[in-house]
Amino acid sequence: MSLRITRVNELLKREIGTVIQRDYEWHGALVTVSSVEATQDLKEARVWISIMAGNPVTILEKLNQQHGAIQTKVAKRVVLKSTPVLDFRHDASAERGVDMVNLLEEVDQLPKAPEAPEEEEPGI
Repeated sequence: MSLRITRVNELLKREIGTVIQRDYEWHGALVTVSSVEATQDLKEARVWISIMAGNPVTILEKLNQQHGAIQTKVAKRVVLKSTPVLDFRHDASAERGVDMVNLLEEVDQLPKAPEAPEEEEPGI
């Protein structure tokens, strides 16, 4: 991936995240932009959304229905020849991370085998 596309992805990520947090109500859910993957020609962009404590299906439906309005708001803040068409997708990596931490905490609570006594070395 080129350096330009990487910079555009980060810029879009920041601006889309700002629009989503400022202009939309999520009723107790935490909705964040994890990453943006724009195509080389900047015609389309996949926006990966992390959702905690909310229904991902309804939130993604709302975002995809409002993608035109979000694009318009982003286009006013980001100067590009053409603003990519946004396609919102669910990023479940944060949820998997939380599940992994919870699992590790459960394993830590399991009974442990007693430690074997250390043997002394003869002749020292």
